[in-house]
Amino acid sequence: MKGDYWNGERNGKGKEFYSNDKIKYEGDYLNGERSGKGKEYNENGKIKYEVEYLNGRKNEKEKEYNENGELEFEDKYLNGNKKC
Repeated sequence: MKGDYWNGERNGKGKEFYSNDKIKYEGDYLNGERSGKGKEYNENGKIKYEVEYLNGRKNEKEKEYNENGELEFEDKYLNGNKKC
């Protein structure tokens, strides 16, 4: 993990990495939780999701990409649950 810390917790912009040093997640944190816009990547470094978090749970829109980094579909979430 690289990024901003405050009082020992992740706050602000940050990045998480796989053991192979490829990026796993980059985005915003608040009080140690993913909170705000972020991007998740597969182990090959290709984008997997663009998502918004609130207190560590998916919130608002999520875009999912295939293994080639092409947009597959979009979902909407509220407090970690898919909206219908």
